[in-house]
This record gives sequence, structure tokens and C-alpha cells, in this order.
Amino acid sequence: MGQENSNGIAKKIKEYIHSASFNNVDDLDDDLLIFKEGILDSMGLISLFTFLEQEFNIQITDADLVEENFESVNAITNFVLQRQN
Repeated sequence: MGQENSNGIAKKIKEYIHSASFNNVDDLDDDLLIFKEGILDSMGLISLFTFLEQEFNIQITDADLVEENFESVNAITNFVLQRQN
């Protein structure tokens, strides 16, 4: 799978969050703090890691497991872009 632009990555992440969340996230703002707002919980975070690794062919290491990397769609998109480079 080739590299994608940030809009394509963000779209896939939003689609995943929408499918994994029991909340209405149709208007999910890219800067919304998805864990602080209760959109995803700790189990959702683990599933998110699996999704990101499979969808974007990246590896998430223990060193990556900081809140800033996964707190919003924008943060996750930036993380994916960094891991792909």
C-alpha cells in the first residue's frame, strides 16, 4: 500500500472511530479529544492500534504510547504520517 495524504488518512481514521464508537460521531471534529470526551475507551484504544497497524502498515511501539499521539484525529493522522516516513 502506498503512502496517503493526510486527508485520506484522517478520513479512514474517522470512519474507524465512527464504526468503533457507540456515540454519534457524524460531525467528529479533527481536534476533539476522543478519549477525554468518551468517544473511545481503553479497549477502543487497543482496537485502534490494531486498525492503524493493519490499515497503514505501521508498527506501534511502547515508546509511541503517549497520549499526545492518539488524543484526536489530527494527532493520530500526524502520528501515522511520521511512522510512514
